[in-house]
Amino acid sequence: MTWSRRSRPDSCHRHFKPIDGQERRKPQKAAMGEGSGEQTFDIIVVGAGIMGSCAAYEAAKLGKSVLLLEQFDLLHHLGSSHGESRTIRATYRRPYYPPLVLESVRLWEEAQEAAGYRVLTKTPHLDMGPAGNPSLLAAVRNCSLVSIPAKVIDSNTDLAGLFSGTFQLPDGEIAVITDLGGVFKPTKAVAMFHALALRHGAVIKDRARVSEIKPDEIAGIRISTADGRIFRGSKCVVAVGAWISKMIESLSGEKLPVQPLHALVLYWKIKEGFEEAMLPAAGFPTFVSYTEPHIYGTPSMEFPGLIKVTLFAGQPCDPDRRDWTAGGGISAAAAEVAEWIERVMPGRVETAGGPVIMQPCMYSMTPDEDFIIDFLGGEFGRNVVVAGGFSAHGFKMAPAVGRMVAEMVVGGEAATVERIGVEMRPFRLGRFFEEVQAGEVKE
Repeated sequence: MTWSRRSRPDSCHRHFKPIDGQERRKPQKAAMGEGSGEQTFDIIVVGAGIMGSCAAYEAAKLGKSVLLLEQFDLLHHLGSSHGESRTIRATYRRPYYPPLVLESVRLWEEAQEAAGYRVLTKTPHLDMGPAGNPSLLAAVRNCSLVSIPAKVIDSNTDLAGLFSGTFQLPDGEIAVITDLGGVFKPTKAVAMFHALALRHGAVIKDRARVSEIKPDEIAGIRISTADGRIFRGSKCVVAVGAWISKMIESLSGEKLPVQPLHALVLYWKIKEGFEEAMLPAAGFPTFVSYTEPHIYGTPSMEFPGLIKVTLFAGQPCDPDRRDWTAGGGISAAAAEVAEWIERVMPGRVETAGGPVIMQPCMYSMTPDEDFIIDFLGGEFGRNVVVAGGFSAHGFKMAPAVGRMVAEMVVGGEAATVERIGVEMRPFRLGRFFEEVQAGEVKE
């Protein structure tokens, strides 16, 4: 198979019905376990990955009764919220992401303080790329808009004094260094938000695959699971990761252009004598290369003596039918990463034998790589909020996304985005269908 950064599904034909702005009548509060065993909540969140877990926590903090449903076991490895590491950075070419990152940093710190332990290890962050790369230059400008210092380095002489001299600039490239970087333990982070949500009274049920979501005259939303259970809620959040297109199609008949990609994360052996220099304690950074291929990596944390340097690429897949294999393109992908390592981190990492560990992962790409955070509309009106298509860069912003979603289901709008100066327009659900109607899809 061909490995690609993203793959666009077939064009969409239909349009989401406009939201009529009318709320369903407020339901009478039902007792838990009343009648036939059906339960009623203020808010039901479908999907207990990082986004759904953050949304459930934020909604429970607002004093709402919350149910969080997960189709698999909690903390499973079948989606996009597991594994050994995720990174945080604020260097984005689109100006609406750095404010969301900064808000998330604040919320990550609040959550860690509430939990009593940490899931984020802070590091510097290093970007590298051609001196004229528009995305890299835009990232530098956008950092200045939110007062994040970004140091630009254009010579190997200056770079040699940093990070134990690990990195070398290829001809014509520059480096950009910011203090806002770091590495998450993702499974630990999801578990943290589960614990915090439970502390605020949320109910969590795993092995509860949702088979149907329908408008309900009694409460607003009626949810059935594959094993015959029924739950009712005033509002619902759909945050099901790679399953978002399937679920939205079942709810509305519309097919979202969100493509799940099966990816492999590569770990390489550090050469003897350089192991300590690549630890977070030594100030080693998270890093991204704005070249083709698109490379990113983290300090040595997860496995002693190994470092994650991998490709932002994957094979289109069906999340229910992944074969979990490397696929025919992995040899070429690993060779591309090895070539980059030899060119940019010469003499520090063993590449001759290939990567030591390959871990499967999955993420869901939108055509424009922007998130989807919006009301579903149609017959569901403002009773269902959709959060998905996080395009391999959403984990770091999950606390802010969770708060936004909770605000939307509780109060009808995301007050957070107005406070931090971000518009919701880039995240609208209908943007794909409007563009298809106009005969073009935004790049």
